[in-house]
Amino acid sequence: MFTTLLDALLFFTVTTPLMGLLTHKIGKREVVGVYSVLGFIVPLIFLLALYHKVLAEGVVVIMSGQSSLPPMGVCLEIDALSLFMVTIYLITGLMASIHSIRCMEYDTGLVGYYTALLSMVTGMVGVTLAGDLFTLFIFWEVMCISSYALVAFRKGRWEPVEAGYKYLIMSAAGSVTVLFAMSLLYGMAGTLNIAYLSVSLTQAEGGVWTYLTLTMIITGFGLQAGMAPLHTWLPDAHSAAPSPVSAVLSGAMVKAGAYSLIRTLIIIFAPMQTEWRVILAIFAVLTMFTGNLMALLQDDIKRLLAFSTIANMGYILMGLATQSLQGLTGCLFQILNHALSKVLLFLCVGSLVHQAKTRSLKELAGIWRTMPVTGTFFAVGAIAMAGIPPLNVFWSELAIILAGLEAGMLLFSALMVINMALSAAYCLRMIQIIVLKNATSTSKKATEAPLSMLIPPLMLTSLCIMIGFYPGPFQKMAEGAARAALDIQTYIYAVLQG
Repeated sequence: MFTTLLDALLFFTVTTPLMGLLTHKIGKREVVGVYSVLGFIVPLIFLLALYHKVLAEGVVVIMSGQSSLPPMGVCLEIDALSLFMVTIYLITGLMASIHSIRCMEYDTGLVGYYTALLSMVTGMVGVTLAGDLFTLFIFWEVMCISSYALVAFRKGRWEPVEAGYKYLIMSAAGSVTVLFAMSLLYGMAGTLNIAYLSVSLTQAEGGVWTYLTLTMIITGFGLQAGMAPLHTWLPDAHSAAPSPVSAVLSGAMVKAGAYSLIRTLIIIFAPMQTEWRVILAIFAVLTMFTGNLMALLQDDIKRLLAFSTIANMGYILMGLATQSLQGLTGCLFQILNHALSKVLLFLCVGSLVHQAKTRSLKELAGIWRTMPVTGTFFAVGAIAMAGIPPLNVFWSELAIILAGLEAGMLLFSALMVINMALSAAYCLRMIQIIVLKNATSTSKKATEAPLSMLIPPLMLTSLCIMIGFYPGPFQKMAEGAARAALDIQTYIYAVLQG
């Protein structure tokens, strides 16, 4: 129907309830979790084949049918940027799925949980592969609706219900804003195909409606990306959701908002680069300071990590605002590094909460003594998030700062350095509490997490260390994705010639 990668995800999403019915009959609940793990592994295999095709052709365009060709038809347009982002989504989903098998063992409604998890990742992948805004919006809504359900999954408690409702209201407002922007674009260009929109708006004169559309695109996608001051849903949603869901929200879903900004601003709004560059740089600094200053005040460890995600989205926006190859490379490299490090931290926190039954940093003090493996993985993730060399996040943050200096954005680069210092302060504080402080009565009762909950943190820790010591190959991947994003003519020509 679409491409084997997306079709596989859709297949596993649709058949998970059937698998749940079967496992209910035989009394083996964990089989549904294993099936969802398979639902991420199979698309990863198909991703390799698609990668070789994109490597050979540059851009792969898939039409919905000869009767509905662009500029009106539904199409997928896949390049190196698309595959870079999809890889992050699938790895994040896979790690969360493996961790969920034991982390969610005491919860009910797991069939719905795994179905929604697969559906959310399917939506993110569809957003990233979409070649027109109609297709992008349909998958965007699939992603959002699934994430609402997952945030409010533990509906027996008030906190998840309140967080899910707040997220629903704010995210729906963002979606309506994007939909209104799409209607204006269709009115101006007569199409929603991204390539045709780029050609139409390049030839048209800028006016009040174009600027209004740009504002709504930044607002709608920026809200989902956790951009301040539209970020207020994020700390509640990330802290109230089950920890594997928090990992996917922070490691992948907010990146779908960032991807949508990258794709639409660079291609559709290329003639207005000067305007949105300044806007993004200002929002980037505001987002950094909001996230980092609020993180310094938190005792709830999941809420602290949520504010850290907001700050890191500021760094990502800063890289995009430079409008250079180096800056966009740093932006995408930061997306990768932050995803790996933050998923690692949220999964470790999931293990800590699973064993100690608390999210309070004060009560988790000294838990490294009773959970040394999980505590060590957590410490590595926190050191990475602090931007301390030679771990992975340091290299991408350095690339963004250097790109800012090269672009003449001295003040913005200096403010980012200040924010990195703030980030290091609360990350080192977490390590000091978890590893060095005396154990509390709560942390003394904890025992090490089960093996299946240690496998994903082990793999992610290894990646953080490997990228830190050998950043070259991964930075090259990010650079290839950045070049594809900036190669507007190739992206447009791939559709026009079809």
